Amino acid sequence: MIDGVLHDKWMFLFKYFRASRQIGSVTPSSQALAAKMVAHVPWDGVKAVAELGAGTGAITSMIRKANRGGADVLLFEKDPDFRHKLQLEYPEYRCCSDALRIREEMETNRIGQLDAIVSGLPFFNFAEEMRRQLLEQIDLALKPGGLFVAFQYSLQMKAALSRKWTLETIYFVLWNLPPAFVYVCRKGG
Repeated sequence: MIDGVLHDKWMFLFKYFRASRQIGSVTPSSQALAAKMVAHVPWDGVKAVAELGAGTGAITSMIRKANRGGADVLLFEKDPDFRHKLQLEYPEYRCCSDALRIREEMETNRIGQLDAIVSGLPFFNFAEEMRRQLLEQIDLALKPGGLFVAFQYSLQMKAALSRKWTLETIYFVLWNLPPAFVYVCRKGG
């Protein structure tokens, strides 16, 4: 277990230095952050959920623990090494490469709409057009009343998320490197 955790940390650090705009952090999410990310999802009634920017699976492991009802889970991870690791550790989930194709992946997997989306994507690192496209894909994928839970390392996305959805709350998670803000948003309707 310790070896796996250290391997994930080294892998993350290496990837960060090669593509910091895509990876967004020098280390995987902490257990405290991962727990906060899945805490608002009503798991007993969830049929389908997606995780964007799944990395090495820190949040994915919390999804697995919380997913008592056996909801369909789509994992999106652009980095091929991280995605391969996810496929090995979470064979019951579908691993996809591009969050900009979330609707296509849902169609392929016969998923109508998602009850919730959790995201570790570093939105503010992306070009404005890509960020806009991602937020639009997320909105189209979520059912009315669905949840979008995202962590960021600043409050820079607060206005953009508030324009798109109802921003129910923001949590500050100190026990993460770096500390993070968890946005809990709900789609209207």
